[in-house]
Amino acid sequence: IRRAFRSIRNTLPEITYVFLLFMFSLLMFSLMALKLFGERNLQTAEGLPYFRDYLEIVFDLYVLVTTANSPDVMMPAFDFSSWYALFFIAFVIVNTYIFMSLFLAVVYNNYKKHLKNEIRTLAYMKRRKMIEAFNLLKEEEGTQFVVREAQWKQLVKLVAPDISKSHRELLLRISDDEQKGFIDKKSFVQLADLLNIQVITLKIRSHPLGQWMPRVYRSAVSQFLRSVVRHRGFVWTYDVIILINAVFIALDEESPYISYAEWVFLALYIIEILLKVYTYEPRAFFGKNQFWNWFDTLIIFAALTATILNTTLKSTTKYNSQRILDIVFILRVLRLIRIVDSIQRFRVIMNTLINIVPTMLTFGGLTLVVYCIFAIIGMELFHGKIQFFPPNSNAPNALECGNPALKDSLFARGKYCKNNFNDFASSFIVLMELTVVNQWHDILSILPLIPFILFANGFANVTAQPAKLYFIAFHIVMVIIIVNIFVSFILEAFFVEYSLEKSEVETAIEQKIQELGMGVQEEALQDEQLLDNMESADNDLEGEGGTKAQPKGLVFKIASKRYRTVDALLQRMFEAEIPLEDEGPSLEEILNLSPATAVPGDLTSERAV
Repeated sequence: IRRAFRSIRNTLPEITYVFLLFMFSLLMFSLMALKLFGERNLQTAEGLPYFRDYLEIVFDLYVLVTTANSPDVMMPAFDFSSWYALFFIAFVIVNTYIFMSLFLAVVYNNYKKHLKNEIRTLAYMKRRKMIEAFNLLKEEEGTQFVVREAQWKQLVKLVAPDISKSHRELLLRISDDEQKGFIDKKSFVQLADLLNIQVITLKIRSHPLGQWMPRVYRSAVSQFLRSVVRHRGFVWTYDVIILINAVFIALDEESPYISYAEWVFLALYIIEILLKVYTYEPRAFFGKNQFWNWFDTLIIFAALTATILNTTLKSTTKYNSQRILDIVFILRVLRLIRIVDSIQRFRVIMNTLINIVPTMLTFGGLTLVVYCIFAIIGMELFHGKIQFFPPNSNAPNALECGNPALKDSLFARGKYCKNNFNDFASSFIVLMELTVVNQWHDILSILPLIPFILFANGFANVTAQPAKLYFIAFHIVMVIIIVNIFVSFILEAFFVEYSLEKSEVETAIEQKIQELGMGVQEEALQDEQLLDNMESADNDLEGEGGTKAQPKGLVFKIASKRYRTVDALLQRMFEAEIPLEDEGPSLEEILNLSPATAVPGDLTSERAV
């Protein structure tokens, strides 16, 4: 979150120039609108003067940039003369399409530049610390300095105690490729990168039924059934069933045929899960990395439980819980998400989105901070000005949201009474609506209710104008700056995660796995020999007498989420541009200098990542 704030701070200077140019354009168009329409005695649909006040024109055109009041703001002039539509068309092209796109371009360009400098600083710091660690552990071996195998093992066990012993042996095989008994400087420096790549240690398991009932489980009928489940046609069949189920979900629930069909679909889904558990080893099928298997099972059995509960209550009593029905409907719709896992391109995109969730959570925290600040200010300004009353309430001024000042207003007629700043939760909802920007100008109908906030003389029209600065400030900070930076970060992370080629370290890991004959492809999994995460450290790559031998039933694969942290992913984005022999500035220089000066100036050049 601190890095996100620093990104905003570093990006603000460049945004300021674009924003000033945008404001100049807005003020010029507002002045033009005042001269074109101010003296023509036009009126809005509510009978109010149209474009008579310069500040009101500025605000209305600012709202038009967000498209929230289009085409309403144009209609009085358009009704007067069709030619006046050209003014608004020109305004939208210049300010909405050009300037708003320019904001995103400037934010993305500068954000990427500052992020690159900061992450490179971290990369240099990591490399410098690894070199210092090497210097502490090094021993002389001929004409070079090295780290002995025993010390290397002790170090890895200390810094990564959670990885299995076999995983450590795999990393040692990569670092000491020729098995000399020591690790040179280049390989030692890459240790941090090796540990950041998620390598899953897997153990081949046989199905329990193959041990308990081997004759039945290995019979011809059983083998045929399992071959059917493993066949691609089995997946396609259930994809078609899901699509048919989607059609039935959209039909009338009250029809008895639809209700019976729902039981049929539930039975088919349960049969699918049972067949898969019969075919695939249960512990592997429900492994901690098997997201879609867990998703399918939980959704199906939750829907089964809710459907049985709802049917039982309806048949035994007159009770009919709408909440249970809502849960059933939601679970039925969620079942359709399974189709995503069946299409390879969809699965790649979904996995990429899942992998950048930590990135989105970072900016979610930043958004939460901004929301809290503006929510507190909003409650101080507008608390108690709007009241919500349930339908058919007999309370005075219920139709005016509890305040006569809103009588016949767009705010009251639109039934926006629940959009208020009376508590923290309501404030967050209003701010979310402002972030989306649709109809946000209607929310500003509450402004005439605060005539004493800024000026005590009671001029509501005057005080309403500066009060609008609260909403404009929120739009600038949240929508123009933070949302654009969020989009920039997501674009950068998505492009990298989606299309980044494998690093030298990843390639080395995969090559070593294949050399050892211990690689695995999920499509090549056979019969009951399913894979599961091996949590223990019992297995070892060393055989008797120190000879290297492949342990029985042990294989490795690189996880789909290759990097353990967002920082590791970001460092991977830019480390490719740093030569391996480049040690960078000293650790003291890196710690004392700012991100912009801790690395050479040409690092901010606009080279493609």
